[in-house]
Amino acid sequence: MKIPVLSPASELTSWQVHAIRTYIKSSWQTLSRSLNHVLEAAQDEKITHEPGTPWPVYISAQEDRYTVENALLAVLSPEEFAQIEIRTLPADYEQITDHGLLYLPHDYVVPGGRFNEMYGWDSYFIVLGLLQDSELLMAKSMVDQFIYQVQHYGTVLNANRTYMLNRSQPPVLSLMVMAVFERTGDHDWLRSILPVIERYYYYWMVPPHFNPVTGLSQYHALGHGPAPEVVSSERDEAGRTHYDRVREYFRSHDIEDYDVSLFYDAEADELTDLYYQGDRSMRESGFDISNRFGPFSADILHYSPVCLNVLLYRMEQDIAEFYRILNQIWEARIWEARAQHRHQLINQYLWDDEAGLYFDYNAQTGQRRPYEFVTTFMPLWVGIASPYQAKRVVDNLWKFEAPGGLLTSTHVSGNQWDAPFGWAPLQWFAVSGLEQAGYGAEARRIAAKFVGLVAKEFEKTGTILEKYDVERCSANVSDDIQFGYSSNEIGFGWTNGVVSEFLHLLENRPQEWLGQAA
Repeated sequence: MKIPVLSPASELTSWQVHAIRTYIKSSWQTLSRSLNHVLEAAQDEKITHEPGTPWPVYISAQEDRYTVENALLAVLSPEEFAQIEIRTLPADYEQITDHGLLYLPHDYVVPGGRFNEMYGWDSYFIVLGLLQDSELLMAKSMVDQFIYQVQHYGTVLNANRTYMLNRSQPPVLSLMVMAVFERTGDHDWLRSILPVIERYYYYWMVPPHFNPVTGLSQYHALGHGPAPEVVSSERDEAGRTHYDRVREYFRSHDIEDYDVSLFYDAEADELTDLYYQGDRSMRESGFDISNRFGPFSADILHYSPVCLNVLLYRMEQDIAEFYRILNQIWEARIWEARAQHRHQLINQYLWDDEAGLYFDYNAQTGQRRPYEFVTTFMPLWVGIASPYQAKRVVDNLWKFEAPGGLLTSTHVSGNQWDAPFGWAPLQWFAVSGLEQAGYGAEARRIAAKFVGLVAKEFEKTGTILEKYDVERCSANVSDDIQFGYSSNEIGFGWTNGVVSEFLHLLENRPQEWLGQAA
């Protein structure tokens, strides 16, 4: 089968599709981590480490140190075991100065490149790819590791490193559970983990993650001060850290998006404690970095975001469905009512009828921020958008659509989560939203464009990457990224998963989109 991509004349051959599928299938093995790989997983280029010293591996206080050490000794050579050091987490995570890997007992998949740990929202798209490749055991193991995280570390973590203990990521746990359960039908497994899923839900439903003004949730990481991995690894060629570059920006730019004095002390030329809390919270959001909540998203603490509340609505619906599956109808109705209440609040606070888009809401100012961001398609994906709202959003599709897929935003800021860059997970949410709302031709056109871009760059490099410039249809993005880290990582877990999903979509419904990718 030939897949039309950027235009009807630009097609992927069956050989090209086979090469991409083969690469993705083999990458799951390359990106897999288990107890056998604990030394490899413990190594982290994002933090400073003294050569010749063991890499710390932390276990929760609930674990028996002797049992964990014996499990590792059974699979590691004495030389490998000597290169790690098992430590028990202190009660106060802020006391940790020598950061390291957080122990997980079973197998998981990492995104790739500098991201050598299991990430919160990356993993949903990885799970989708694993399931497309019939890797059910690994997909289930990944869900089980997130259940372990909630039980032992308090939440689904940004990733299993100690410097991420105080923040989560966009909540996709119930989505992963549903995807795996639909393959296994294992009611006992579902029943056993459902209380843990609910526990994670409440992480987002109490302050500081819950905003009583709106009744909606917000990102709000719990740590303080500069993020250790940012200080160590997000440096430019001149050796300036990301925070150095932010201070320079604040010194040299007039900013009207928020009160800069909240985040930058001009007299002392220092970033404030509130800035660092906002910075950590921006990283909890998964969108590091954009200007979506003002420059560097420093003001994120005051916003109820579209993405988070749509995902929590879906989580409420998923939990209701889990209870229906388990024939606990009363509990299902309670969760359905919670979802309907959030639906009403999303319409009240996040829908902007004049713009025909969903915007993030600032509870402090009482206003939506009219920052056009591709998360506006997420309410279509979960069925929140009415036919009228969906049409209004789709009428704005042209603002985001580019030759290689969808722009993350309509603003160029020098940050990687803005134009001209496109990211696999946001392509997936938008394509799924268009499909759900009845705009199948548009969905498959976007999917075909993104697959075409990935395939074009794959032919050049032999790899699949983290992010792409969807305007120029290129993976050469580093020169245009001014803040945060500018590298384009190889692997890459969530791109692999989304491309697998899109290939499945395109190959199974060709009659609906053939010739419409122009």
